[in-house]
Amino acid sequence: MSRPTIVFDLDGTLVDTAPDLMDSLNHTLAVGELAAVDEAAFRRFVGNGGRVMIERAFAAQNRPLPVEEHDRLLGVFLEHYTDNIPGRSQPFPGVADAIARFERDGYLLAICTNKYEANSLALIESLGLSRHFAANCGQDTFPFRKPDPRHLTETILRAGGDPRHALMVGDSRTDIDTAKAAGIPVVAVDFGYTDRHVREFDPSVIVSHFDEITLDLARDLMSAAAL
Repeated sequence: MSRPTIVFDLDGTLVDTAPDLMDSLNHTLAVGELAAVDEAAFRRFVGNGGRVMIERAFAAQNRPLPVEEHDRLLGVFLEHYTDNIPGRSQPFPGVADAIARFERDGYLLAICTNKYEANSLALIESLGLSRHFAANCGQDTFPFRKPDPRHLTETILRAGGDPRHALMVGDSRTDIDTAKAAGIPVVAVDFGYTDRHVREFDPSVIVSHFDEITLDLARDLMSAAAL
């Protein structure tokens, strides 16, 4: 049997990137002559990459967004964000210990994110974490992305794992829906970026700290999924 695999979402799950994403979004909105958003509004917009964030922010202010302007502003967003990596972004409490815990037990670790792959790679590298992950797959790694379950299953395969022996950890409905569609158990963290509590999306388990993602929990969830 292949080594078990844990796949993590990035923004709002592994790393607290909100301060930098919000700075880049507000920079972009200023270029587009829109009002800045506060943290509460930002949490309603984040979750499916920069293009969707911009689209949601324009819609919230009842402003049309032609395709050409959308493309231009996405470029503005990506340039600002990329130029400031890692900024103030930091792993959430308990991440380092969780990584060590599962590596010692022989797990493969991977990242499946709707961030662009280059930005995900750059962020994880800048935080000194890249050596821990066998795969780091973004929204442009494959011709599909979350909530398409293939984004998750192909990430697992790229890491050298088997989707039948895997677990997803995420913070949003997108992550939960993706894992469910792939038939993979999902742990939802309740400190991430979503305007609705993750309990509404019925994940396998909800945790409030990475210390709660234990070896026993992972084994139990994967064993139950295999029945």
